[in-house]
Amino acid sequence: MSKSTRTTTIEYDDKSVRWFLIASVFWSLVGMGAGVLIASQLNSWRVNFDLPWLTFGRLRPLHTNAAIFAFVGNMMFAGIYYSTQRLCRCRLASPLLTKIHFFGWQFIIVCAAITLPLGYSRGKEYAELIWPINILVAVIWLVFAANFFWTLAKRNEKSLYVALWFYIATIVTVTMLYVVNHLSLPTSLTHSYPIFGGVQDALVQWWYGHNAVAFFLTTPILGIMYYFVPKAANRPVYSYRLSVIHFWSLVFIYIWAGPHHLLNTALPGWLQTLGMLFSLMLWAPSWGGMLNGLLTLRGAWDKLRTDPVIKFFAAGVTFYGMATFEGPLMSIKSVNALSHYSDWTIGHVHGGTLGWNGFMAAGMFYWLTPRLWNTKLYSQSMANMHFWLGMVGILLYVAAMWVSGITQGLMLNATAEQGTILAYPNFLDTLQAIRPMMWCRVVGGTFYLIGFIMMAFNLWKTARSGSPVNGSIEVESAMEEMVGDTNRFRSYANAPVVYCFLIIASATLMIFGHGASFLAGVFLTATFTIAAFAHFEMSGAKWGQWYDELLKHGLTFTVLTIIAAAIGGAVQIIPTVTMQRADNIEGRLQIPYTPLELTGRDIYVSEGCYNCHSQMIRTMTPDILRYGDYSRLGESIYDHPFQWGSKRTGPDLAREGGKRSDEWHFYHLLNPRDISPGSNMPNYTWLFTKDAKTGTLESKINAMRMLGVPYDIGLSEEEIMAEYNSQAAEIVQRLAEKGAYTEPQKQIVAVIAYLQKLGAFEDKDAPNENTTPLPFEPVTSTQP
Repeated sequence: MSKSTRTTTIEYDDKSVRWFLIASVFWSLVGMGAGVLIASQLNSWRVNFDLPWLTFGRLRPLHTNAAIFAFVGNMMFAGIYYSTQRLCRCRLASPLLTKIHFFGWQFIIVCAAITLPLGYSRGKEYAELIWPINILVAVIWLVFAANFFWTLAKRNEKSLYVALWFYIATIVTVTMLYVVNHLSLPTSLTHSYPIFGGVQDALVQWWYGHNAVAFFLTTPILGIMYYFVPKAANRPVYSYRLSVIHFWSLVFIYIWAGPHHLLNTALPGWLQTLGMLFSLMLWAPSWGGMLNGLLTLRGAWDKLRTDPVIKFFAAGVTFYGMATFEGPLMSIKSVNALSHYSDWTIGHVHGGTLGWNGFMAAGMFYWLTPRLWNTKLYSQSMANMHFWLGMVGILLYVAAMWVSGITQGLMLNATAEQGTILAYPNFLDTLQAIRPMMWCRVVGGTFYLIGFIMMAFNLWKTARSGSPVNGSIEVESAMEEMVGDTNRFRSYANAPVVYCFLIIASATLMIFGHGASFLAGVFLTATFTIAAFAHFEMSGAKWGQWYDELLKHGLTFTVLTIIAAAIGGAVQIIPTVTMQRADNIEGRLQIPYTPLELTGRDIYVSEGCYNCHSQMIRTMTPDILRYGDYSRLGESIYDHPFQWGSKRTGPDLAREGGKRSDEWHFYHLLNPRDISPGSNMPNYTWLFTKDAKTGTLESKINAMRMLGVPYDIGLSEEEIMAEYNSQAAEIVQRLAEKGAYTEPQKQIVAVIAYLQKLGAFEDKDAPNENTTPLPFEPVTSTQP
């Protein structure tokens, strides 16, 4: 007996799509404009304008957050809301949730744009926002998730299309990543300490940081690619089977790759090896997705000459392939020794962001705008001009950073006299050598920005020539068939799921096992893998039927996606968090900061100094010759947040304490060029006029104690301030003896105290020995 159906006319909620599109275009100009400004600051220190809220250290987080969460975030929401309604053949579930999502997200961006230049920062890349804003981000993201999954639940299409798979992975994985990495202990309304410290914080941060790129800048854009590229080319997706392999392998493998940001550091060796191996494995699924996107354009290549949308999409997918080839290449330990801490990484990141995200966004905007306003694109020639300006801009930018980064790496790693001395001992030599490439980057970024300004004008004129319109469709409800009597348990208990579980479990035993357990893991992994292939060959069609059945059940699909994405993080993070504690550390152990030093460290973090200076000496001869003995695991165990860094525009500071006198730091921060001619570091004149904030120092000490730092229990505010004032007075006296005058309460005193503490540790194996740096006599080094 046939089931009854009823025909319904659905009017899509395209108003929200228009909102997010407009917001994305606006924030793209803000984010890219900030990028051009800070690129100029790296060439000319005067562009910092001697203003605290316009320095590179404070504006660089503003640029990255604006580009990621404001520009790409709004673009992603526009693409998801537009395509999800059509793939589900139903209107967005809740207009109220959509409005809360839009206005809440813009409010978050405005809060970030205010707080980051003011120096309110957590000091972790792509995760700088202070804790109240983080809570708001989580709430608004859950509003978006509720609206999306509610829409899936009321859909009028039985099966989940491939684009929806990537949207689901984005929502659940970003939730997991964001919550774990932003776990913090507040000390005031604007300040908190992350609960992880040292190596734990470094691992969690780059588990989040790398996978923010994966699941915020990649998977949702891949979903957009799978929807909009076929629409623009009027061709079906090249290979459905390839999209299945692409999705599941990407979701599972990507989450393991974060440690490749920490190669040759104090991170445990097994984690470095694991991160490198899984990064190399990413080549296969990433290029599978790229080929699937490009081959979808087969038969439509003639449109490249006339259709700017196809131009942007084809180039965007190509840049995705280039970035996902370069990323695994840079994760090879020997290559990373050259590329890490250099501009090569900057070029890699921007090749993906500008080429992949930016071009896919432009293509989507040019395709969507005429349809959302029921008109034609105002100027195709202007759109084509935008494409070529953007392409030239990207090529100038990336090529300049490749040359700059490789030059940096070669010069900083170069040795002479059979590896016993540095070929370029002065760090500033590298800075002077790359200045032409740095200016070339500014030119390339400016070209790219001009292209987007042209796009904004083109889209504005297009919208002005039409009127807003919402799409509509007549559908026959299929909900009765979708929620039928299918046994959902079979979506879990089928051959593909069972084999994946057995292979992952045996591989984990192989990774962590020793002796007999290791051999058992190798044997079981090989056995289950061979059995899976044999089973598939014998009943391949059945596997396809199982997967088709799975796609009818959004909840089951989501649960399996969460499991696939969570395994890698759990395997890496849980052992590190449980084992890498101060009680388990052998050898060197960090000496906790005094109240004055802790205050100085918080100022250092708020100024964004980690954007230019690392505090991690790698296990490489040139690093050791230049900066001192390589960093040990326990030497940053009490650092909340960690400060290992990811870029060296200036030298490493891990063993800075005691290398130079107090007055050297005093004059260096007042005007770096007086000490280091040619330095591009800003003047930090406000450190000499502003008082250090000590009102929350007691709560900071208590928070640190709760996080495991061995401060004495029951320290009163009076005792804390007495120790603070005593150390500050000593520094002020030493400065006055050298003709440098300041007051004990000024920020400069606290910062000097922190810099002079860097590198202090006690040796647990030799309890009578410790290395607490003491101020030395002035030195004549010209390092910045």
